[in-house]
Amino acid sequence: MCLCAIIVSIMERLISGTSRLGLNLSAEQFDQFEVYYRELIDWNTRMNLTAITGYENVQVNHFLDALTVTPVWQERENCDRPRVIDVGTGGGIPGVPLRIAFPVMRLVLLESTAKKAAFLHHLCGQLGLDEVETVVGRAEEIAHRKQYREGFDLVLSRAVAPLPTLVELTLPFCSVGGFFIGHKRGDIDTELEQATAAISTLGGELREVRAVDLPEFPDHRCLVIIEKVSPTPEKYPRRPGIPAKRPLHS
Repeated sequence: MCLCAIIVSIMERLISGTSRLGLNLSAEQFDQFEVYYRELIDWNTRMNLTAITGYENVQVNHFLDALTVTPVWQERENCDRPRVIDVGTGGGIPGVPLRIAFPVMRLVLLESTAKKAAFLHHLCGQLGLDEVETVVGRAEEIAHRKQYREGFDLVLSRAVAPLPTLVELTLPFCSVGGFFIGHKRGDIDTELEQATAAISTLGGELREVRAVDLPEFPDHRCLVIIEKVSPTPEKYPRRPGIPAKRPLHS
């Protein structure tokens, strides 16, 4: 049995989950996920990248969770080589799994911690991923740079902040006509209500809250989908720390 066939046989949880999402990944792509797992766990012994380390748990709660964006993105994606940014990416989730699945994606990984950014740079080299840029800095500052502001078709973020804060950190990166997709879990009705003013102020419009309907996720996960309908006022995001301390509540 060749190495790729062995990799496919042992990544059973990821294979079954991606098939339910309608993804048909190659043996080489599953090999990349295997390398990703090994590098994540190895570097996690030296820095805090993830509290989830079990082989099956990483497949489901990191890799598959990241890929749940796929159906939404495929419905709305309208360019051949979309530009995507993952804000507060940490260990590369959700951006890197999506880049493995969709090699045409031009990806920026934004991470405020230099050590984690070093891991991401190393990881992308090990995975052979080109057109992936790792940027070190705070979203509140990077979003004011001309080369990043309102320059992305898709903005992603997972487990970074409550929604009223999160939209201020993400929507300034999103081009008009593009989308922000945030991973959430549990009852988020109050969070959505509190974020109404922030979404509108920052140029967004809530399009959908889509439940993640996969048996691997019994904990009521969902995707918050916001379309960018008008430019974000120049003063946003506010200086570092302010969006978290003083969210734009309704």
